[in-house]
Amino acid sequence: MAGAARTSFLKKCEADSAKSCDAQAADKKLAGAAKTSFLKKCNADAQPAAKSAQDKCDAQAADKKLAGAARNSFVKKCVADAG
Repeated sequence: MAGAARTSFLKKCEADSAKSCDAQAADKKLAGAAKTSFLKKCNADAQPAAKSAQDKCDAQAADKKLAGAARNSFVKKCVADAG
């Protein structure tokens, strides 16, 4: 996947994982600080995509042979679009 299709897929995937964490917290009948802590850990565990997005964007920049400010701008936009 690449471009807009990839971005859309990643956003949907992250949204689905957040809903899943909320559902798990509700199933466990968590509230207050316990719920907050659980959701924080659950969402963090569900987002290895953020690191992989950085790695994928770095690889795309390398494939395009970008350097300097152009590379930095491309990677920053790529990561923002993925997350």
